[in-house]
Amino acid sequence: MGGSASEPGHPKAEQATRIVEASRSFGITPEQYMLPAQQQIRMLSPEGTLVPEDQQGTGPGHEYPIPEDEVLLKAYESLVAGRRINDQNYALVRQGRMAVYPSSHGQEACQVGAALCLGEGDWMFPTYRDSVAVITRGVDPLDVMVSFRGDWHCGYDPTAYRVGAMSTPLTTQLLHAVGVAHAAKLRGEDTVVLAMCGDGATSEGDFHEALNFAAVFEVPVVFFVQNNGYAISVPLSHQSAAPSLAHKAIGYGMAGEQVDGNDMVAVLAVLRRAVHLAREHSMPLLVEAVTYRMQAHTNADDATRYRDSEEVEQWKRKDPLKRMRTFLSSKGLLDGDVEEQFSTTAESVAASLRTAMTAEPKGDPLELFDHVYSEPTAQLRQQRSQLADELARAEEGGTA
Repeated sequence: MGGSASEPGHPKAEQATRIVEASRSFGITPEQYMLPAQQQIRMLSPEGTLVPEDQQGTGPGHEYPIPEDEVLLKAYESLVAGRRINDQNYALVRQGRMAVYPSSHGQEACQVGAALCLGEGDWMFPTYRDSVAVITRGVDPLDVMVSFRGDWHCGYDPTAYRVGAMSTPLTTQLLHAVGVAHAAKLRGEDTVVLAMCGDGATSEGDFHEALNFAAVFEVPVVFFVQNNGYAISVPLSHQSAAPSLAHKAIGYGMAGEQVDGNDMVAVLAVLRRAVHLAREHSMPLLVEAVTYRMQAHTNADDATRYRDSEEVEQWKRKDPLKRMRTFLSSKGLLDGDVEEQFSTTAESVAASLRTAMTAEPKGDPLELFDHVYSEPTAQLRQQRSQLADELARAEEGGTA
């Protein structure tokens, strides 16, 4: 007969002990540790004023100090750049310079927070909508955008930046994130992985598999769900009956938290703490950020068919950029000169994108065969040789 789950040495007992130890360090019960705070964590009002501490949603085991001034200024600079990048790319799509662009206009606080909460040795696994997060992490904007023009599947080296490849398949990156975190733990590395997804991804089987594996094997992954209200046209109410997506965490044996995703201060505070807890206890956590996709899902989508203009107007009043600008100005951290400096830098990035995306790409068709396998098969070598011959004859003026 197998041993009882309460017996010492039983895997379930050891897992429970980790949760008990984590909750005990905050002086709360395991249930209080794992369940989200009773209120959504929010530090800035929609008008950009600091919310009174007793209304921020914080409580025992859910305390979130305001990040340092230099971190807040860096976050605002990245917000300004992120908004300009989003709007520039959206314009490039309409001009036919890019094939597609999933804009994160309105979600920039989530994007910036995701990048700034990580250490240099940590990993990020983004979705196809997380260009601003990848750029804020340090990847050259031009290298990020080439995939949306169709030049490359991934224009940057993931290992150089510790950023997974952005790809369209939904939720597959969560499994990759858990695998990297598990490997890092086996090697004894001090690595936390941030796995990003949207609300639609929580309806996928890969979401369940990733969270379950992460909890059972106790790997340091922060699952960051950007709940922007819609899985393309499907509203959240048709996807889940849970009180919140953060509540899904406890079913897997991990802690969950919900934060106002348009509040840059709160997003930073919650994600930084989640990364710290994941690193300290080698356990996963789930953070749900409630935000909104201001623009269409992509340029192929007509958002007016499933949401009305009044809903969009309501979310405009919660704009993360305006809230942060008002807050920093009230603290005396932001003036006209600093604002102009940030805007100039952002415009420089936008100009570089316009120049790069306007130029005609000079691709080499033979590169199609270079990255299929580490060692090309005989069939691939034959196909490459055939294409090279056809290209040579076409260049010479013959019939390809």
